[in-house]
Amino acid sequence: MTLEEAGLAAGRLHTLQRLYGAFEKRDGEAMQALYAPQATFDDPLFSLHGAAEIGAMWRMLCRSARKRSGDMWSLQAGDFHVEGLGGSAHWEVTYLYGTADRPVRNVVDSTFEFSPDGHILRHVDRFDFSAWAAQALGWPGRLFGALPPMRNYVRKQAAERLARFRATHL
Repeated sequence: MTLEEAGLAAGRLHTLQRLYGAFEKRDGEAMQALYAPQATFDDPLFSLHGAAEIGAMWRMLCRSARKRSGDMWSLQAGDFHVEGLGGSAHWEVTYLYGTADRPVRNVVDSTFEFSPDGHILRHVDRFDFSAWAAQALGWPGRLFGALPPMRNYVRKQAAERLARFRATHL
């Protein structure tokens, strides 16, 4: 690895550290600033396009965590790796979900692609949707969390919630 490549890798690693540092502080605006304008984000709940849409999701999630979770909020992020234009991270978050304030502990593995200038171009989060649904949704999630209709229903609800958030808060 050349000195230039090492410097670029260090910059991308710093981007990951800043992303999860901002998430720990529940600062969705700072998180958005790390994404390229044409970035994409995918996880079991969302498929988003563009830094504005991705940033709105982070703002919504951070706002909810500040409002609902209080002392129940915790984030442990680490195992950061960067190679070339790619990267990865492992993180675990604990929070309260929904109107029933159900405790959720989600274990997530993330992969990233970076633009040449170091912004996040593609972000993919993977987690066990069935385990998440069992915690977040209670008995319906435990019974039906592994079924595609439940996943589709939850994705639709998440998209509608994000659209309402964007209409009223941004």
